[in-house]
Amino acid sequence: ADEMEQGQVQLLVVAGCNPVYDAPADLEFARRMEKVGVRIHLGLLADETAAVCQWQIPECHFLESWGDARAHDGTVTLTQPLIAPLFGSKTLIELVALLAGEGAKSNYDLVRDHWKAELNRPDFDSFWAKCIHDGFIPDTASQPREVTVTTDPAAFAPASAEADGLEVVLRPDPTVFDGRFANNGWLQEVPKPFSKVTWDNTALMSPATAKRLGVQDEDVVEIAAAGRKVALPVCVQPGHADDSITVHLGFGRTRAGKVGNKVGVDTYVLRTSAAPWVLTGAAVRKTGRRYALARTQMHWNMEGRNLVRHTDLEHFRKEPDFVKKYDYIPPASITPGHEYRGNSWGMVVDLGVCNGCNACVVACNAENNIAIVGKDQVRRGREMHWIRIDQYYEGDPDAPALHTQPVACQHCENAPCEVVCPVAATVHGDEGTNDMVYNRCVGTRFCANNCPYKVRRFNFFNYRKDLEDPENEVRKMVLNPEVTVRSRGVMEKCTFCVQRIQAAKIDAKNRR
Repeated sequence: ADEMEQGQVQLLVVAGCNPVYDAPADLEFARRMEKVGVRIHLGLLADETAAVCQWQIPECHFLESWGDARAHDGTVTLTQPLIAPLFGSKTLIELVALLAGEGAKSNYDLVRDHWKAELNRPDFDSFWAKCIHDGFIPDTASQPREVTVTTDPAAFAPASAEADGLEVVLRPDPTVFDGRFANNGWLQEVPKPFSKVTWDNTALMSPATAKRLGVQDEDVVEIAAAGRKVALPVCVQPGHADDSITVHLGFGRTRAGKVGNKVGVDTYVLRTSAAPWVLTGAAVRKTGRRYALARTQMHWNMEGRNLVRHTDLEHFRKEPDFVKKYDYIPPASITPGHEYRGNSWGMVVDLGVCNGCNACVVACNAENNIAIVGKDQVRRGREMHWIRIDQYYEGDPDAPALHTQPVACQHCENAPCEVVCPVAATVHGDEGTNDMVYNRCVGTRFCANNCPYKVRRFNFFNYRKDLEDPENEVRKMVLNPEVTVRSRGVMEKCTFCVQRIQAAKIDAKNRR
């Protein structure tokens, strides 16, 4: 940055990163970059850095690229494309080779020629074919090194806040990371772990710190440190460290795309090269303004049905059916039970392992063509996620125990949704699944009212209208062709991914 300021940089090539947006604020990267004669940007998107450059080279997605990498033990692995480049884009190694005077070679030729020279084998062609088949080059692991690990606790102690200020911790966002995924609607709408906030970043603080500052959820505070400041809504987080505020990066983009532009607040303005992660002595001031947050766990009323059951391993071994002592009611039904002559499917979640990361929620969205609905509709309780991850706090708000409870359609044996549907849109399958016939559904929502787990979602709007452009083949590729695209006015829910069950059954039948 100093060399750009002094006019010493004639050519700047920016590849696969976005320093105009995320470089430390004190570098003033955008202003200094304007002093460079020729500016070239290689990237997947025309982002904030591309806007300052004269040349934008579209970058290949990693699923369009040949390349190589090293595994954790140093073994060389070969990365192969799953699809040909859609837009005539280029990889980083192709650009570097061109700049190095090697001509316009393909990324496949560059990888192959490099390892041909490196390995110097007379049987290289057959050996290379085997490496491509296996995905790695054998006998390329690194030699282990002896290392020592410090056990001095002082080496890991956090920086203490100054007496007259607070500590501000800057962290990549758990969903959009450093901002590179800001234009992904699935990641904007998936609830963040613990806070369950969507479509925003916040100032996370403990209940004690919030009380001392005289603020509560959705109050806007101004955070000032080292002559820089931002305004963020408060999110009170049980279990958060006192006298510390966590602020997530990755928001406030201006050239992310249609979804990610102007979502949240750009907090990179607080980040400097001297203090990239932790700021001390910060001043926090209540502005008197309020800002509405869209959170997903605040509107599901279980009507007294407590989903979480918690005990320790010793108690469970002594009394495995301890849950029956609570509000367990033996099932009673006027309808006969179901007899399964073949399979009876179920889905098991290990509650001892689940940490509420929400990866399954995003995967379910992608698998089942589930629409995003936007911040306004999330605030109305209309998010469409077929899986939700509830999190419950127990004990002292300043140091609570946290219980994570994933909730999807339970495909009940005596499903209360099935008996109330007037058009038989929800029925019991002959393999234990609760099936939805979407083209029968007329949207009475009786099934949602009767669902004890509150896992059904009503499709209020035609969120897919933007994907119905017959001329845009790329946009249509986001949809899973094996799953029905639901129209507005129907109920949706977890289907146990019956399309995958059927695919496995067909495959097993073909293997007989």
